[in-house]
Amino acid sequence: MKRKLICLCLFLIVISIILYIIHYVIFREPRFISRLLVAQLAFLPISVLLITVVIGQLLSTIKKKDLLEKMNMLTAGFCDEVGTELLSHLFKFDLSFDKIRKKLIMTNNWSDKDFANAVKLTKKCDFKIDSRRSDLEPLRDFLVKKRGFLLRLLENPNLLEHESFTDLLWAVFHLTDELEKRKNLKHLPAADYEHISGDMKRAYVLLICEWLRYMKHLKNHYPYLYSLAVRINPFNPDASPIVK
Repeated sequence: MKRKLICLCLFLIVISIILYIIHYVIFREPRFISRLLVAQLAFLPISVLLITVVIGQLLSTIKKKDLLEKMNMLTAGFCDEVGTELLSHLFKFDLSFDKIRKKLIMTNNWSDKDFANAVKLTKKCDFKIDSRRSDLEPLRDFLVKKRGFLLRLLENPNLLEHESFTDLLWAVFHLTDELEKRKNLKHLPAADYEHISGDMKRAYVLLICEWLRYMKHLKNHYPYLYSLAVRINPFNPDASPIVK
């Protein structure tokens, strides 16, 4: 690749020299050529500014917007296929669930600030996850069933630009491995239950934050999808897809 770039540069320089020579042979105006060369060199910094800063920034903005849209599609697929139901499994093990539950029941009137405050609250909350509080087998079976889907998401190159979502996928994938490797989840040492609780907490916090960002995206861009998502909110004990 580097060799091709050098060859291209040399080729363009040679073409430029040949054109100057042709101009000299036809018009015999060395002073004009020298003035033109100086004028072009004087304009070079402005040309670089226009190309690298203005046009470069515009292309970067377009690329970021396109990448963000692709990431929103990935997040939407994850939440629909795994995320929302996974939250329903994980909050069964949350001893502090009642302290934060009401803060995560959004309405149609939520603003961007409300979503931002909910994310901050989630990150600050000291969740108490106890892997012995409920049956681990349904959680394990659900995650194992979704392993193929999670693997396909991890293979997506766009994840390199979305660190928080990548961290979430690795946390969920690690929790899946931890649960799957244990043949019996009902008779484990206390230290092992504590270890699993830590893995569950990591995935739980990251999942709530990403789910909130996804809900914000729906609210701003797809209100009809947001309406359904609000009605089936896993943190709402009265959740129902039925419009009342």
